[in-house]
Amino acid sequence: MARKEQQGQRETVKAARRPEVRLPELTAWEGGELEPDGDYDGLEFADLDFAGQEGIGARFMDCALRRCALDEAGLAKARILDSVLEGVRGVGTDLSGASLRDVELVEARLGGVQLHGAVLERVVFRGGKIDYLNLRTARLKDVVFDGCVLVEPDFAGAVLERVEFRGCALRGADFTGARMADVDLRGAAELGIARGVEALAGAVISPPQLFGLAPALAAQLGLRVLS
Repeated sequence: MARKEQQGQRETVKAARRPEVRLPELTAWEGGELEPDGDYDGLEFADLDFAGQEGIGARFMDCALRRCALDEAGLAKARILDSVLEGVRGVGTDLSGASLRDVELVEARLGGVQLHGAVLERVVFRGGKIDYLNLRTARLKDVVFDGCVLVEPDFAGAVLERVEFRGCALRGADFTGARMADVDLRGAAELGIARGVEALAGAVISPPQLFGLAPALAAQLGLRVLS
């Protein structure tokens, strides 16, 4: 009996805790450009163009950003807390070193977004498409990728704990040097790993996914398969 219980414990994957964002009544943003170290609380930013603006170190608390353009926006080291980003779009958005906690990112259309060195806790990416997502050396805890498309995401050197991929397409991912605990890849609609298959210790995959990863695993082991 004890052996069966131990086996059951080993097979258990801890589920990610999803954010529960309950926004208060918001005030429409009527200010000008974003400011470095700006403090934004209880605001709604809708249909605005923040392209090229500098908001390094800014703090967004209980905010909603809806359908905003973020091309080349400088938001390094920003803090985004208890907020919703819906339908945002842009190329080259800089969120390096940012902190995201209790955040929902819904139907985003982003390319080359920089989140390297960032800290993400209780964050859900729902729908949308993100090309070349840079999460190098980032820390992800209780993060869910749900129904989105990730093209060549870079998780190199990142730390992932309780991260789930649900119904999403993962294409050409780089997990080189990543560290994982309770990472659930079984729900991924597509699982394409270009580099770092050896870093999957701590992740869980399904039997069909194992079959698909067999060539990469064989190459990593230096194993030749001949007929």
